Amino acid sequence: MRMTWMRWAIGVGLAIATAVPACAAVPFWGAKESSPAGTPSAALKPGQWIWGGDDKGMGPMVVVVSLTEQRAYVYRNGVLVALTTVSTGKPGHETPVGVFTILQKDKDHRSSTYNNAPMPYQQRLTWDGVALHAGGLPGYPESHGCIHLPSTFAEKLFGATNMGMTVVVAREGASHSSMVHPTMLAPVDAKGGTAFQTAPLAPGEHFRWNPEAAPAGPVSMILSLSDKRLVVLRNGTEIGRVRIELRNPQLASGTHAYVMRDDFMEGHFPQFPGGKAPKWMAVGVPGHEGSSGQMLDREAIDNVVVPREFAEKVMPLLVPGAVLVSTESRILPESTGRRQTIIDSNPPDAPVR
Repeated sequence: MRMTWMRWAIGVGLAIATAVPACAAVPFWGAKESSPAGTPSAALKPGQWIWGGDDKGMGPMVVVVSLTEQRAYVYRNGVLVALTTVSTGKPGHETPVGVFTILQKDKDHRSSTYNNAPMPYQQRLTWDGVALHAGGLPGYPESHGCIHLPSTFAEKLFGATNMGMTVVVAREGASHSSMVHPTMLAPVDAKGGTAFQTAPLAPGEHFRWNPEAAPAGPVSMILSLSDKRLVVLRNGTEIGRVRIELRNPQLASGTHAYVMRDDFMEGHFPQFPGGKAPKWMAVGVPGHEGSSGQMLDREAIDNVVVPREFAEKVMPLLVPGAVLVSTESRILPESTGRRQTIIDSNPPDAPVR
């Protein structure tokens, strides 16, 4: 989406500038462990990353790579779950902009073009030489077209993705600004198309609701404390958003994730249909591992004021396992731009670089 795991040492790998012998050991690139979940994207140093955990049951995944920022954003059911620094194609070997799908996965891939150079956790995006894989991360574009990831991050992503999953590559001037500078809320749906209802609410518009945009699937919600917005997503597509109020803004801070339990809180909650409020249990995310298993208390729930009419629409969709992310990060777009995409559907005709 912009938690403290154990302290970690950063080992930023240098780019491989020369040919690698066939018998060479596989290098290790980047940090070994995640940065805290609340770390701003721009504050991550080359090789650093954030992985907030993953559950395929949450819904579809999509990856957005910003060539301009040299960052990759990973979304599950429309919610940001991971973020990393990357290194993409250098001048003369630029990584193409567009919407791609994972065509092939190879955990122990080695290049047939660059003298058997190791490309661990390779996920092919085109048949002519562009892939996600672990590689050098000097802080600027230096690859031959591929998207280099930190080694540990590449391993985690490899285990989380499926064949055919969407990867969007964006660049300033060629893509919509929401994809060049992504937020906690996915700027695209699981197929790479513009996510439904990503525009801000108009003046005087208190909420929007369109469950028909995604008739079925797991539900996730993002609560932005900064924007005072609650966004509801189902199966990776936004189906509603609403303006909220905070009775005491000092009570809420940081980035936290919760999963809905199968029982209700004690007491009467007049803001909820039937007066019943579901229980929400904290998930241990980087920077907040100690809160894992803790329940949201009444004070925290009463602090968020959601219009009754909107609550009545959302509550029937919430089932045990639904996810709620509360964050200080922004989710509203700050600028607009023209979007241009390239769909890659070329047949196999060249090896991955």
